[in-house]
Amino acid sequence: MQELSVILTGKSNIKENIIREVLVMKLGIMQPYFFPYIGYWQLINMVDKYVIFDDVHYIKNGWINKNKILMHGKETIIHLQIQKASQNKLINETNLVVDLKYTHKLLKTIKHCYTKSPYFNDVFPLLENILNQKEENLAEYLKFLILKICEYLNISTNIVTSSLLCNNKNLKGHDKIIDICKLVGANEYINSIGGTSLYSFDEFSRNGIKLSFLKPGNISYKQFNHAFIPNLSIIDVLMFNPVHAIREFLNNYELINEENVNYDIQ
Repeated sequence: MQELSVILTGKSNIKENIIREVLVMKLGIMQPYFFPYIGYWQLINMVDKYVIFDDVHYIKNGWINKNKILMHGKETIIHLQIQKASQNKLINETNLVVDLKYTHKLLKTIKHCYTKSPYFNDVFPLLENILNQKEENLAEYLKFLILKICEYLNISTNIVTSSLLCNNKNLKGHDKIIDICKLVGANEYINSIGGTSLYSFDEFSRNGIKLSFLKPGNISYKQFNHAFIPNLSIIDVLMFNPVHAIREFLNNYELINEENVNYDIQ
């Protein structure tokens, strides 16, 4: 949270210093995802409070339960198994198939892909801890994942879940987002760059909230001796980079808002 202090000086020989604090509360809200790409963690890192959007509908064939890692110089998909996947269920109403054999297979795949990466020995125990959890609820599983990655990356943002924060299931779209902003006292809402077609600057402004979009910068690093493949899972970033370098990546972004938007930001 940023604080702006304005010091006012009194007239004549009497000087009074009045400190006026203007509080800026930045809020991020996103669905939980399975080891999402670096832009997701940039958003968590730069806001004051982050809401895991767990009481919205599960997206079948989306990225909530899958992601891409590097295998033999090409991207490959890893995923969590879902019980009776349905877009009629909320994320926090969706359950995983808890299968130890499948988890072992998934860990074996990740080990095969990254065992020779420079930070494998640091990162693989973290992944084992996350993937070996016995949690069946998808939202809780992914919340644990998010908290553990944040801990590893020294991200100290306050993280809460929307279902525990409010009861506004009757609201949709920007109305639901604005309601959460007001509930937590946020006056700036930061969304990922993919949300530019979903939200209106004017709508947020009318409610006293500044709307901005986070656009990741050009981030690249050595992936063995292969041509660089961008936007893979955070697993890939962790395996090839030390924490201090990833901390630098977290600050490599541009904020698009009403003052600097040029509508060519994809």
